[in-house]
Amino acid sequence: MLLQPARRKGRRFLNPVPTTLGGLSIMFKIGPRFFLGARSRSPQQAPGPFRTDPGIYSTQPRSGLRITWMGHSTSIVEIDGTRILIDPVWEQRASPVRWTGPKRFFPAPLKLHDLPAIDAVVISHDHYDHLGESTIRALTQLPALNRARWIMPLGVAALLKPLGVLAAQCSELNWMDSETVGAVEITALPARHFSGRSLLNRFHTLWASFALAGPKHRVYYGADSGEWPGFAEIGEQFGPFDLSMLEIGASNPLWDQIHLGPEGAARIFAALGGMGLLMPIHWGLFDLALHPWKEPAETLWELPGLPLWSPVPGVPSDVLGSEELRSDWWR
Repeated sequence: MLLQPARRKGRRFLNPVPTTLGGLSIMFKIGPRFFLGARSRSPQQAPGPFRTDPGIYSTQPRSGLRITWMGHSTSIVEIDGTRILIDPVWEQRASPVRWTGPKRFFPAPLKLHDLPAIDAVVISHDHYDHLGESTIRALTQLPALNRARWIMPLGVAALLKPLGVLAAQCSELNWMDSETVGAVEITALPARHFSGRSLLNRFHTLWASFALAGPKHRVYYGADSGEWPGFAEIGEQFGPFDLSMLEIGASNPLWDQIHLGPEGAARIFAALGGMGLLMPIHWGLFDLALHPWKEPAETLWELPGLPLWSPVPGVPSDVLGSEELRSDWWR
């Protein structure tokens, strides 16, 4: 059995399989490419505008499963009567400071104050492109989140409480732990990645992927992860999934142990069982790697036999069985 609770070595959580993170040697390798290829990594003109009609949330999804993708990894998942906000980032920059760092290519399609009532907020790990500090502060002031359950891996609650999240609303999960919200069971599962909001606290909090299992639908949120053999067990134990949300961007062969990329996402979709639809995430909003802006989507679209589900940012979209959705907003 590869699916096990996370282990620590001292203060540091360990990956499910041995994993190497690049150090200064990678910085020397990517330095010239980072500066020389900057133009291709951004869209030539601002995408959009994208806007979410908040009135749509007054009606239940006709399919029972509806997703609003806000860009990158932020989504509202409505599944079997439960509304879940995943990895909320409304910041202008995925950065510890406001004046520099990767800047979003298009504004958030929905204003925070227009969010519908949220039953649960799921945070996969503490990186800045998945946990936005000013976003969290704003969410704690919204009536729409008064009763929300905040679900996160071990150690992340200590980051959220100073931002206004009440301890009574927090559920910290180890891998293989579950929390039930409404009719949906949310299970934290292993991922091959790392954590840390600075170079000094890497691995001090846990990272995770998540299975969302309702009475009629199942969704896998892969968050950030490199490839490892446990995906097959995830599919067997928690699938079959109607939708698998897998990262395709911010990847590079230099760090392929901690990110998938489009080809990796295709392999992992097959490992999960190849059922349902593949939703590409973690791309299109921030410049976080060396690849051209369109490359992850262009590569994924050219791979044969993949049942893709890729909505326009900000548009609440129903998942209708095995019916594909291939919007080309990025073209």
